[in-house]
Amino acid sequence: MSNIKLILLDFDGTLADTRLANGMAYIQALSEVGINISIEEYTAKYFGMRCREFLRDVGIESDDEARKLRRRKVEIYPNYFDSVRLNTPLWEWCQMMRSMGTKVWIVSTGHIDNITNVMRYLNIYGDVDGILTGDDVTRPKPYPDCFIKAMEIENATPAETIIFEDSAY
Repeated sequence: MSNIKLILLDFDGTLADTRLANGMAYIQALSEVGINISIEEYTAKYFGMRCREFLRDVGIESDDEARKLRRRKVEIYPNYFDSVRLNTPLWEWCQMMRSMGTKVWIVSTGHIDNITNVMRYLNIYGDVDGILTGDDVTRPKPYPDCFIKAMEIENATPAETIIFEDSAY
């Protein structure tokens, strides 16, 4: 039996390569309001950044406008799911660990609707023990609050937890 009680997975960029799909959906939503960025600019500068920070950086100051753009991005996002790729070796290892009693959670800055929609597309929805997003904690990543909350829920210590994360944010 493993000493690992909990595996925490970042979603975008770690468990699933969603860079192109996210970028194209944001590019389309932003172009509808007259803001044009390239996929290269998005991937180099904004992928992994919290949505509100990203939108503020490209000139969306109003919280109302940001909410509208975020909703529009969620609507558009499935149009680009054919470019999403599951990190199959990581996923298979997590499922093997899960079969031995280890809990597996998604811990992401991504929006819950985006995460669950991609998980359904990849046919992995329901195969984790929990999902926490930045909306579930007062201080989202890069603060450790979401990781700590998942450990508390599962009664796991840091020594019993493995975290897979890809973003400097």
